[in-house]
Amino acid sequence: MIKPLQIYMDEHELALLSAWARERGWTKSRAVRAAIRALTRAQEKDTLMQGCGMIDGLPADLSERIDEYLGESFVAEKADSNYRRRRRSR
Repeated sequence: MIKPLQIYMDEHELALLSAWARERGWTKSRAVRAAIRALTRAQEKDTLMQGCGMIDGLPADLSERIDEYLGESFVAEKADSNYRRRRRSR
Protein backbone atom coordinates (compact mmCIF):
# COMPACT_ATOMS: atom_id res chain seq x y z
CA MET A 1 0.00 0.00 0.00
CA ILE A 2 1.32 3.41 -0.96
CA LYS A 3 0.81 6.21 1.56
CA PRO A 4 1.38 9.93 1.08
CA LEU A 5 4.14 11.84 2.85
CA GLN A 6 4.32 15.59 3.13
CA ILE A 7 7.67 17.29 3.72
CA TYR A 8 8.66 20.93 3.96
CA MET A 9 11.77 22.23 2.22
CA ASP A 10 13.29 25.65 1.88
CA GLU A 11 13.49 27.12 -1.62
CA HIS A 12 17.15 26.19 -2.06
CA GLU A 13 16.59 22.53 -1.12
CA LEU A 14 13.58 22.33 -3.41
CA ALA A 15 15.54 23.87 -6.29
CA LEU A 16 18.37 21.35 -5.79
CA LEU A 17 15.92 18.44 -5.69
CA SER A 18 14.04 19.69 -8.75
CA ALA A 19 17.23 20.15 -10.78
CA TRP A 20 18.62 16.77 -9.74
CA ALA A 21 15.39 14.97 -10.66
CA ARG A 22 14.98 16.90 -13.93
CA GLU A 23 18.54 16.01 -15.07
CA ARG A 24 17.67 12.33 -14.71
CA GLY A 25 14.13 12.52 -16.06
CA TRP A 26 12.76 11.56 -12.65
CA THR A 27 9.93 12.99 -10.60
CA LYS A 28 10.81 14.62 -7.30
CA SER A 29 8.92 11.81 -5.55
CA ARG A 30 11.06 9.18 -7.24
CA ALA A 31 14.22 11.04 -6.22
CA VAL A 32 13.08 11.25 -2.59
CA ARG A 33 12.17 7.54 -2.54
CA ALA A 34 15.61 6.65 -3.95
CA ALA A 35 17.31 8.82 -1.32
CA ILE A 36 15.32 7.15 1.47
CA ARG A 37 16.25 3.69 0.20
CA ALA A 38 19.92 4.69 -0.04
CA LEU A 39 19.95 6.12 3.48
CA THR A 40 18.16 3.20 5.09
CA ARG A 41 19.59 0.16 3.28
CA ALA A 42 21.52 -2.40 5.27
CA GLN A 43 25.27 -1.99 5.23
CA GLU A 44 27.04 -4.57 3.08
CA LYS A 45 29.94 -6.53 4.51
CA ASP A 46 31.60 -6.71 1.09
CA THR A 47 33.36 -3.40 0.49
CA LEU A 48 33.30 -3.88 -3.28
CA MET A 49 29.54 -4.28 -3.20
CA GLN A 50 29.22 -1.04 -1.21
CA GLY A 51 30.18 0.86 -4.35
CA CYS A 52 27.41 -0.67 -6.44
CA GLY A 53 24.85 1.84 -7.63
CA MET A 54 26.84 4.90 -6.58
CA ILE A 55 27.31 6.30 -10.07
CA ASP A 56 24.37 7.43 -12.17
CA GLY A 57 24.35 7.51 -15.95
CA LEU A 58 26.58 4.52 -16.67
CA PRO A 59 25.99 2.68 -19.96
CA ALA A 60 23.51 -0.20 -19.72
CA ASP A 61 26.05 -2.55 -21.34
CA LEU A 62 28.95 -1.59 -19.05
CA SER A 63 29.40 -5.07 -17.59
CA GLU A 64 29.60 -6.60 -21.07
CA ARG A 65 31.96 -3.98 -22.57
CA ILE A 66 34.03 -2.92 -19.55
CA ASP A 67 37.36 -3.36 -21.35
CA GLU A 68 36.25 -1.13 -24.22
CA TYR A 69 35.00 1.59 -21.90
CA LEU A 70 38.15 1.47 -19.79
CA GLY A 71 40.25 1.70 -22.96
CA GLU A 72 38.33 4.79 -24.04
CA SER A 73 38.81 6.44 -20.66
CA PHE A 74 42.57 5.75 -20.39
CA VAL A 75 44.39 8.99 -21.14
CA ALA A 76 48.08 8.18 -20.63
CA GLU A 77 50.16 8.21 -23.79
CA LYS A 78 51.68 4.94 -24.89
CA ALA A 79 55.44 4.62 -24.65
CA ASP A 80 57.46 4.99 -27.82
CA SER A 81 58.10 1.59 -29.40
CA ASN A 82 61.84 2.35 -29.34
CA TYR A 83 61.74 2.99 -25.61
CA ARG A 84 63.96 0.73 -23.57
CA ARG A 85 64.14 0.72 -19.85
CA ARG A 86 67.62 1.69 -18.73
CA ARG A 87 69.25 0.06 -15.75
CA ARG A 88 70.27 2.35 -13.01
CA SER A 89 73.96 2.36 -12.27
CA ARG A 90 74.81 1.62 -8.71
